[in-house]
Amino acid sequence: MRVEVAGLGFEVSDQGEGPAVVLVHGFPDTHRVWRNQIPALVEAGYRVIAPDMRGRGETDMTDGVESYAVSAMIGDIPGLMDALGIVRAHLVGHDWGAGLSWATAMFFPDRFDSLTAISVGHPGLWRNPTLEQRARSWYMLFFQFEDVAEAWLQHEDWGLFREWMGGVGDVDATIADLSRPGRLTAGLNWYRANVKPRPPGEWLDLPPIKVPTMGIWSDRDFALTEQQMAGSGDHVDAPWRYERIEGAGHWIQNDRPEQLNALLLDHLKQHG
Repeated sequence: MRVEVAGLGFEVSDQGEGPAVVLVHGFPDTHRVWRNQIPALVEAGYRVIAPDMRGRGETDMTDGVESYAVSAMIGDIPGLMDALGIVRAHLVGHDWGAGLSWATAMFFPDRFDSLTAISVGHPGLWRNPTLEQRARSWYMLFFQFEDVAEAWLQHEDWGLFREWMGGVGDVDATIADLSRPGRLTAGLNWYRANVKPRPPGEWLDLPPIKVPTMGIWSDRDFALTEQQMAGSGDHVDAPWRYERIEGAGHWIQNDRPEQLNALLLDHLKQHG
């Protein structure tokens, strides 16, 4: 279905009945990345809202890099909830969706019964990342180079992009989606707006999370260290739970769907 928020058209999957759960994907995904979670949550008695986020899938693109800053997108999820008549929801995010979900729960705590962050920890942990985390985040710097990154990612039938993804997920479907005019740049703008290089001291002091929160990390994640998730509890002024999944890569939704679903359902049950 199509939902308009502040003049921007969002493509949204809305399935099931019961307490609402909002699933927020990251890059380079669309709401398809939740295909193994949506049926399990619906069967368990939840209404599941899974949008394509700004510039991704069938949702509208916006003009300029800064329109993809978290500060510009902070109202997207509450706006979608308002448009769908949802007062409160459980919030689940992966990758950039986790980053946006941390921020959304931070500034709209009264709208959410729980938060689940998958792979990406609290943004406060990125104030001074370890050398290992900086090395794993090499691609974030590479993505800053407008036109250059786009050219290399598409070079020789998207060879570098395929290698970066490691052959997991819907690689061909993702490439087809990103091959449409402007879509790859829109996805990369999430990085250009939010993780552009900056000197020490320019990070804002962020308020603590006041929503019951679960963080989930997998030991074969090529992009993220364990500490950036395990240490996130220091920024949560509410019940905190950390879960480590063995043998899964960055896309836990695909690698360990049954284990992830069980954790999600247990967390949701505990908090409403």
